Amino acid sequence: MLNRGLERLLRLPRGKKRWLMIAADAVMLPLALWSGFAIRLAEPFPPIMQQTWWLFPLVVIVGIPLFARLGLYRAVVRFMGSRTIWTVGSGVVILAMTVWAAVAIAQVESFPRSVPINFAIVAFLYVGGSRFLVRAWYRSVMAAAPGAEAVVVYGAGEAGVQLLSALKGGGGMFRVVAFVDEDRALQGSSIDGVPVYSPRRLQRLIDQWHVRRVLLAVPTATRQERRRILEQLEPFSLYVQSVPSMEAVVSGQASLEQLEDIDVADLLGRDPVPPDPELLACSIRGRVVMVTGAGGSIGSELCRRIIRLQPAALILYERNEFALYSIEREMQDYSLQLDPSPAVHAVLGSVANPRRVRSVLAEHGVQTLYHAAAYKHVPIVEANLIEGVRNNVVGTAVMAEAAQAAGVERFILISTDKAVRPTNVMGATKRLAEMVLQDRAREGRGTVFSMVRFGNVLGSSGSVVPLFHQQIRDGGPVTVTHPEITRYFMSIPEAAELVIQAGAMAQGGEVYVLDMGEPVRIVDLARRMIRLHGRQVKEDGYPEDGIEIVFTGLRPGEKLYEELLIGDNVEPTAHVKIMRAREECAASSDLRAAMKRLDRADREMDTEIACQTIRDVVHGYAPANHPPQERFAE
Repeated sequence: MLNRGLERLLRLPRGKKRWLMIAADAVMLPLALWSGFAIRLAEPFPPIMQQTWWLFPLVVIVGIPLFARLGLYRAVVRFMGSRTIWTVGSGVVILAMTVWAAVAIAQVESFPRSVPINFAIVAFLYVGGSRFLVRAWYRSVMAAAPGAEAVVVYGAGEAGVQLLSALKGGGGMFRVVAFVDEDRALQGSSIDGVPVYSPRRLQRLIDQWHVRRVLLAVPTATRQERRRILEQLEPFSLYVQSVPSMEAVVSGQASLEQLEDIDVADLLGRDPVPPDPELLACSIRGRVVMVTGAGGSIGSELCRRIIRLQPAALILYERNEFALYSIEREMQDYSLQLDPSPAVHAVLGSVANPRRVRSVLAEHGVQTLYHAAAYKHVPIVEANLIEGVRNNVVGTAVMAEAAQAAGVERFILISTDKAVRPTNVMGATKRLAEMVLQDRAREGRGTVFSMVRFGNVLGSSGSVVPLFHQQIRDGGPVTVTHPEITRYFMSIPEAAELVIQAGAMAQGGEVYVLDMGEPVRIVDLARRMIRLHGRQVKEDGYPEDGIEIVFTGLRPGEKLYEELLIGDNVEPTAHVKIMRAREECAASSDLRAAMKRLDRADREMDTEIACQTIRDVVHGYAPANHPPQERFAE
């Protein structure tokens, strides 16, 4: 019966709920005033109360508009917290002062001075308490709802308490049955009626409550700490979600009650090294900075890091209209929060268009340029060789020539580990792009050219991680190309910060290599993601509801293992995560001849010429499959 009453109450329109609260207060305020008289004079209807009968309508006439003005009727009862206590307290104190002033003005003799005080205390209990009783009623019914899923919150700190409060008022989707926390001082205590246990009790909680989901509430934990927690949870095959990181909360990108799937960076356990502020700022603060491919995964993160360092202007160069629109909006919003606000310019164009590039560099007076525009999806570039050459090689050459002509001070190319002894077109074109810049650096004509080479970034477009998430949510199978395939991984923010710092160190012609940590077997990553989604890996048909891992075979041009260095000529830098490599480059005459042949291949759409040219110049390029011929008559 109570449940039905609550359901009817919840279905009422918002306006009718407000009128219900107003009606309840219109009853409780006079009742509180009567209680004030009765408590002070120890009788239900003392003569002085009959003499001051007009105070009863007065507290309603003044109290309801006062509470409305203070915002009490705008608050949603089931989400009320400390702010509501302050609002009710302020309102009843003002009402008590109003009662006292009215009696003084009316010159009522022998009026007990403690009656307004008693009235304020009782009114606070009636008005505020009634709301918190309704909130508690709602939460208790929702917690007992048959459809609520039993969950355990890992972390009984401030974030865990806020998460519990949000879940109790969030519609009954989850029912928190326990906290687990490693802090022994918290174990054995209770938070809002929810007990706190040691992580060693997790198996018993799972069996007792049939728990299938754990919510991590440890936003301040380091990557290594989060990895250790996930390793504890992995054997239970629980669906693990977490509150956002404290960085995301502080920046306003998320709130603590928003649940996210596990960040795969947590599985790797890499704690980023704090950046060097001087290295970050020296090529950016107060300068005109341009990012090509500004709407891409790395390009957009570079823009986010650059705008915080307050450049004089940020030029967003992108060929995809929607991607450019999205990053421009984000940068404009962020720019308005800074003082002074950097100018943000969105420029639509291709890096392979010389006239467009030259005009943009000249118009804005670009001083630092990050060249992130590239086609990078291995199978797609493998099947579209000419477009890959045009964008990755010719585009880089166009940008480099225009940058020198415009007097750009620093030019930083975003490269890839696939450029090392490449077996695919994407890697070969990126290595050739590196060589184009190395050749420019040999000329020593003003612009400092450098390259930053790293492996896969987590969550980038085309990354395996979002694909695995989607395949697991769809019930599988999860597709992995080969049982032994390994890759290096790094988070996008860490990669962007290291790129900026590496570019600031450059003197000209260096290839900087980022420390990617240990390579990760993709099949191991898939297994861990499956288990942390609360599922089991299906092997030999068991279990029937498990997620199967299917090996699809290496794709055209794909390697089992990636490398970061071509040779052994590597030396450390001032930054522990950045190494400097000096690698051999083809002769200038050979490069110029190769660029002419590639231009001809582009005009004639001849993949034979393009493929052979790359093979002649990029030593170590051993394509797994010869690309199909796409020759068309002129």
